[in-house]
Amino acid sequence: MAVPFVALLASRGPAWLHAVFRKGRYAFVVFALLTAIGGENTYAQMPQQQADGEDFPQRELVIGTKEALPFAMKDADGNWSGISIDLWREVAQRLGLKFRLAEEPNVQKLIEATSRGDYDVSVAAITITADREGSVDFSQPFYDTGLGIAVSVNSVSVWREIVRTMISAGFLQAAGALIGISLLVGALVWLFERRHNDDFGGPLGRGLGASIWWSAEAMTQASTGHRGPITIAGRALAIIWMVVSIITIAVFTASVTSALTTRQMRGLVNGVEDLPSVRVGTLANSATIGFLDGERIKHRTFVQVADGLRALEAGSIDAFVYDKPLLAWTVEQHFSCTVQVLDVDFEPQSYGLAMPLGRPYRKAIDVAVLQATHDQRWKATLFQSLGEKR
Repeated sequence: MAVPFVALLASRGPAWLHAVFRKGRYAFVVFALLTAIGGENTYAQMPQQQADGEDFPQRELVIGTKEALPFAMKDADGNWSGISIDLWREVAQRLGLKFRLAEEPNVQKLIEATSRGDYDVSVAAITITADREGSVDFSQPFYDTGLGIAVSVNSVSVWREIVRTMISAGFLQAAGALIGISLLVGALVWLFERRHNDDFGGPLGRGLGASIWWSAEAMTQASTGHRGPITIAGRALAIIWMVVSIITIAVFTASVTSALTTRQMRGLVNGVEDLPSVRVGTLANSATIGFLDGERIKHRTFVQVADGLRALEAGSIDAFVYDKPLLAWTVEQHFSCTVQVLDVDFEPQSYGLAMPLGRPYRKAIDVAVLQATHDQRWKATLFQSLGEKR
């Protein structure tokens, strides 16, 4: 680094250099060494200082956000707070940034505005997904979570469950099988008895109808005994049918009763495996919709989490699926007496800060996020807001 300095001196000419050395060569040597050492330090430090300043726009940054309690919350005066907001303030302080917050109504619009470059950074409870990575860049994850399920704490209505059971696919298949077998037995009895038994003889409609009716009476043990098969083949078939129908109806009745009792005691939903058979709700424009669509689970969307939880209270849906920490916080604050969050989580996901594609300050934000989330203050924030020890 001393080369430019020496070259400068050499440019003054040999006579000037000789005079300097002759009059004060020791002072010159000391001065040259100090300049060289100082120059190396100066040049070594400048790139880092310039990188921190030049990576970010030389203006007040515009930070996008949306309400996602408790990660981003706005009070009546328009002041923002929450886990994500506090994290961004810590990052901005570490990087010496000035900023202002701007609000979007939902995550989808927030992502779209960020991808257009309307916001320098977006901060909320933004789930990192493959689809979103195609339109924005994400920072290092600052919170790992998963989806949760909220259900009503009220007992399940017996009559509602009876109706639901009776119109379920399994019940209809079992009932259809019983009816089909009864029709088959009735037709066979008619074939065996039509020429030997006046009760099942006569025109086709009369004889076949009487045989089918007898088969149904035998199946349900409602026969009065005033008529029945008289041929050997007919009576053999009748005995077999009576025994089989008794066992079949007993098993069928026990299964339905057991299912109703289990649902009454445990509730309709106890895990992800129950979601396909119940009415599910979730938040509109959220990453949860991608999971439900992928699992082919029919669902109804709501504009706000609170709207979905109110529908859960009213009984118009059976489960509400959404990010577990946001769901648990909302339930704890406003629905603790009527709604509970199941002790299960699934579909792991992470939250991150979103930025327009290709911004040079992404690396600086990554470093600041990692530093902030490994600080004791971050652990205290999570414990105060969510009761989590990390």
